[in-house]
Parts: sequence; C-alpha cells; structure tokens
Amino acid sequence: MDISGQLLARGWMLATAESCTGGMIAAACTDLAGSSQWFERGFVTYSNAAKTEMLGVPAPLIEQHGAVSEPVARAMAEGALAHAHAEVALAVTGVAGPTGGSADKPVGTVWFGWRVNGRTTSERQLFAGNRAQVRAATLRHGLQRLAQLLRA
Repeated sequence: MDISGQLLARGWMLATAESCTGGMIAAACTDLAGSSQWFERGFVTYSNAAKTEMLGVPAPLIEQHGAVSEPVARAMAEGALAHAHAEVALAVTGVAGPTGGSADKPVGTVWFGWRVNGRTTSERQLFAGNRAQVRAATLRHGLQRLAQLLRA
C-alpha cells in the first residue's frame, strides 16, 4: 500500500517541513488527486529564521549543530506536527549545491526527520550529482522511507 493508502486507512494527515527541497515533497504529494484527504500542510523553511519562526526549532540548536544536522532535522519534524493538524511528518535539510558544502557536510549531504506513530526517526544520506539530482534523490528517499515507516 502506498503512503496515501496507509494514511487514509488510519485517518492520519501528513505535514512536511522542507529546506533543501523548497517544497518539492509537498508538491509531489499534492500532485495526486485526492491528496487533501491525507496531506495537511507543507512548511518551506529555507532560512534558519524560518525554521525557528515557523517550526519552533530553537535558534541555539541551529547555532550549535548547523541547519544541516540530525538535531535540526528531528526538531523540524517534531515542529511540523506541533504547528499542524497532522499525525505524521517528514522533514528534510541539506546541502543541494553546487556551493555551500564543507568537509563535514559536503554537497549532497541531507538529514531527514520522520515523525510517525509518536516516534521520531532520523537518517543522513549523501547523494551524488548536481543540484537537481540531489533534490530529486531527497524527494524519493524521503517518501520511500516514510512508506516503510508507515508499514512498520
């Protein structure tokens, strides 16, 4: 069963919190007819200030770990649920490139946060390719892993 079917079966709604994908995940969800029955809202929090203002991610957390980090991805997922009428969240923050990378966080580094069934899960991926390829891989991986978490 796909994400929409799994959410519908439970009567759950999805919220997204996106940085490096700029709303692509929300767009992919709402491309599907009937998505208003399971997609509640999407937050595009590209700047650090937006992460703090819209999702409640503590500014000191971002300052300490950087926007592209596990604690921030987790806080984004949890903040999305706290500021939405949803039961499930998917958050992404990363370095899509071609600039902005560092030795610790090279271009293609993406942190994911999922909040499903009261549990926050996070994961780091390093995707190869140009900006468009990194963003597309982030979209695919985020939704594929969400489907797995919903099935678990």
